[in-house]
Amino acid sequence: MRLYVELTGSSTAVDEAPADEPLVDALAALSRSLVGVTVRTLGALDVDLTMSQYQILVLLASRGPVRVVDLATTLHVHPSTVTRACDRLARRGLVARRTGESDRRVSWLSLTIAGRDLVGEVVRRRSAEIRRLVAVTGVAPDVELVGSLEALVTAAGEPDERQWRQGWEQCVGALS
Repeated sequence: MRLYVELTGSSTAVDEAPADEPLVDALAALSRSLVGVTVRTLGALDVDLTMSQYQILVLLASRGPVRVVDLATTLHVHPSTVTRACDRLARRGLVARRTGESDRRVSWLSLTIAGRDLVGEVVRRRSAEIRRLVAVTGVAPDVELVGSLEALVTAAGEPDERQWRQGWEQCVGALS
């Protein structure tokens, strides 16, 4: 059994790494680390959620009520995958589903208050851990570094932190 994937058809020679390789490697390691922070945060809260289910909650928190088909498109999965995941989240009281008023075939998803509270707690704890990591490293805020990270977020099609917080505030206001 092979436990690794061999790279084939590479356009660069083994001894000739792309110029951006150190940056890509560092960002890949950072990505793994940040996923780990989120997983540990969920574990500390003793919630039985997959990362995919948590991702759905985060999207609902930032985008408000969303049609199943639109959520599936955003996640690059089949709508039935989202439906099954949201069925589980609804049974746990984290997601609410409602039928469209003009078209009963359309299903809209939104967070419940419990879902909102869970995402809020994960975000608070994860931010505190990231803040702790930044303090431990002594890395000073650097406008160029922050700009580069924000550009990567935008390139990934994600909202920046300001946009995410606006969506979050709208979600909180709608559920209050």
